[in-house]
Amino acid sequence: MAKTILITGCSSGIGYDAAHGLQKAGWKVFATCRKEEDCERLRAEGLTSFALDVSDPASIDAGFNEALARGRGRLDALFNNAAFACPGAVEDLPVGALREIFETNLFGLHDLTIRAIHVMRAQGENGEGRIVQCSSVLGLIGVRWRGAYVATKFALEGLTDCARREMSDTGIHIVTINPGPIPTRFRLNSIPHFERWVDWKASARRAQYESSLLKRLYHPSGKPDRFELPASAVTEALLRALTDPKPRSHYYVTKATWLAALARRILPLPAQDWLFTKA
Repeated sequence: MAKTILITGCSSGIGYDAAHGLQKAGWKVFATCRKEEDCERLRAEGLTSFALDVSDPASIDAGFNEALARGRGRLDALFNNAAFACPGAVEDLPVGALREIFETNLFGLHDLTIRAIHVMRAQGENGEGRIVQCSSVLGLIGVRWRGAYVATKFALEGLTDCARREMSDTGIHIVTINPGPIPTRFRLNSIPHFERWVDWKASARRAQYESSLLKRLYHPSGKPDRFELPASAVTEALLRALTDPKPRSHYYVTKATWLAALARRILPLPAQDWLFTKA
């Protein structure tokens, strides 16, 4: 029987490529999306897809149970990919914005993680399975305008580090992937959250919004980032995380992530502040 994997956030970008890539590699993929219309589109493309909204506990329960039913009670892997961003200066982020983004980017992923662990513990003599968390280069460094997203990814990194060390006496491997710049709909998908939560016109930083963030959000240059890689590069890292006999704790994707990790390790904090203020 083909190994089974549950993937969240498959409507586009990294999750979409991962679902198709793993199915081609022989996995039985459960490609989930928040909206049913996206699931219908994926089913038309030959994927097994059903709704799972990681911000909705009832949807998590239904989606996870659906995956177990389709996998005959077994789940070999979970790829926690779903996430969104809410751009804006930290001083302009209402608490409600943080509650909303943490619900999706951390709490929902944690719910799925502990559900998967409970199932995987019953598989094999010492438990068996892999859980892969999609973090980011912004799980390693903090940069301007991205405080809400950075906060969720830093939290995910810490929670995952603890879980990985706690599970080291089992056959369950917990791994983190850190993509850098990947061309997806991520920027476009962040705009409604920015418009809902950030009152930039009333901000003390209005001029900076107009000269910087608004241009990035609404009028990007269209030129590819020099460190950019396609979503398939993340799928390649995911396949290694799922199949390496002894998977690494982190798989970095793009030179930007490698350079950020190196800078965090070797540069003193004042130098990091100077460097990442330019990002």
